[in-house]
Amino acid sequence: MDCFDFSHLDGDLVQISFLLICGIIVGMSKTGIQGIMTLAIPAMALVFGGKESTGVILPMLCFADLLAVIYYRRQAEWKYILKLLPTAIAGFFLAIWVDSMIDKTMFGKLMALSIFAGFLVMFITRKNTMEENQKIFSKWWCAAIFGILGGFTTMIGNAAGPIMAVYLLSMRLPKYAFVGTSAWFFLIVNYLKIPLQIFAWNNITPQTLALNIIAIPSIFLGAFLGVLFVKHLPEKSYRGFIIFMTLVSTLLLLF
Repeated sequence: MDCFDFSHLDGDLVQISFLLICGIIVGMSKTGIQGIMTLAIPAMALVFGGKESTGVILPMLCFADLLAVIYYRRQAEWKYILKLLPTAIAGFFLAIWVDSMIDKTMFGKLMALSIFAGFLVMFITRKNTMEENQKIFSKWWCAAIFGILGGFTTMIGNAAGPIMAVYLLSMRLPKYAFVGTSAWFFLIVNYLKIPLQIFAWNNITPQTLALNIIAIPSIFLGAFLGVLFVKHLPEKSYRGFIIFMTLVSTLLLLF
């Protein structure tokens, strides 16, 4: 794909406003409000274009990942991260291959169907004890499936949050372990995506990085709000909220 030009955005307050709002959402999503990121994806795609918008959003996500990891650095459950990573990387290359094969309008529907499949698994196992769910979801094939789905959807549209939420919710992780595990997983995954998006899709450029710099203050604000949210919401309420937000964001991917 040819390098695209963002010079037309100079002085456009509407587009810059979308960028700043997206920065707040990115910060909030990384520090505890899983699923909210999907609210920003359609808007950014509308303003910048589908594939192009992923090049704008990815460096913002990487910066927010750093903030989240700094704050939740001791909360991660590494056994789940290490199970998911190998097939998540395979999902990157599956996404690049699929990108050349199908119409772009199909991506949202594919992501939504993948997430609903995850919800079906979570619904089936909802009455299991924590130990029973951990036994099922710790199976290599289960982690492999969620890893591929996560890698595929994060590469296509930075929309793997709901899929990872389903997997980690099924493990019944406490809220801080949930956020910390998610933060470390996406820090690794998003930084691994950078070379692919620079050289394979050519959608991270000096122009997009200039836009990312503008968004930094709003990312800080969103990260602060996300930390406050997690701190003050009770454990049970937090789990219910994440399930609700994941369902809403999944429905948005269908339209």
